[in-house]
Amino acid sequence: MAWTNLTFFAEEKDIDLLSDELDKNGALSVFIQDKNLNKNNEELIFGEPHSGPNKFWSTNQIQALFDDSIDIKKIQQSLATNFKDIDFKFNTSPVSETDWVKLSQSQFKPICIKNKIYIVPSWHEIEKPNLINIILDPGLAFGTGAHPTTHLCTEWLIDNVTKNTQVLDYGCGSGILAIAADKLGAQKVIGVDIDAQAITASRENGKLNKCNIAWLNTNKDFKFQADLIVANILSSALTVLAPLLASYCSPKGKIALSGILESQEEQIKQIYSPWFKFEKTLKSNGWVCLSGIKEHNKI
Repeated sequence: MAWTNLTFFAEEKDIDLLSDELDKNGALSVFIQDKNLNKNNEELIFGEPHSGPNKFWSTNQIQALFDDSIDIKKIQQSLATNFKDIDFKFNTSPVSETDWVKLSQSQFKPICIKNKIYIVPSWHEIEKPNLINIILDPGLAFGTGAHPTTHLCTEWLIDNVTKNTQVLDYGCGSGILAIAADKLGAQKVIGVDIDAQAITASRENGKLNKCNIAWLNTNKDFKFQADLIVANILSSALTVLAPLLASYCSPKGKIALSGILESQEEQIKQIYSPWFKFEKTLKSNGWVCLSGIKEHNKI
């Protein structure tokens, strides 16, 4: 069995009606994401403080999957007829039958970080028992250790976690950074995320690794003063979270910010400068991890 993937762009106001139209025409799935994802002008919508009520992005990339028996030209004509104000630029691509589980798993290999932490997908054998092993099943959450930002944040934790530190992982995703902090000997670790699926993945990965970590959704208020905060999330989210993250950081505590492109480094530093003095920046493949210390004489 094979499928056809139809891709095009549309504005926020048209998304609901377009989704309905695609569904009526036999779409097996519809995937929507920010057209500018991982670019300087990516747009925050996911409900962080002060982010606004938007459900979709200003400009969206829509991907609709159809059985290859469907006449995709007719789908395109139907969309053009029913949405005359949209300047459609369609792109189609074939999708062949694949063992998606095996394909997905093949992309995630064990990763060694600073010869200290060994991140092992749950379907692999542990080959380095002398290192700190993190067994990981990403599920539907971000964070496998393979992405440069996750790798950089793990390096930062290796260099900064001690047995007396209290750590907050804000935007925990798969839980990998919170688990790393726990296994490095942190006294207390809290992982929070806005996505319920991320909390579920983090909780399961915490159990796999026998960690004592509190997993919380950001829609619930909590009080915590962390010695170390790590936030590996969208840079657009970081721009609005500065006061909140600063409020969770103890005086002279440290913060690591990632999910940031090199071109965004100075902008993020400026936003956080009322609270933090920045140290050396870690860099990898165009991504950065900023490290700052909270100063007494700042807000």
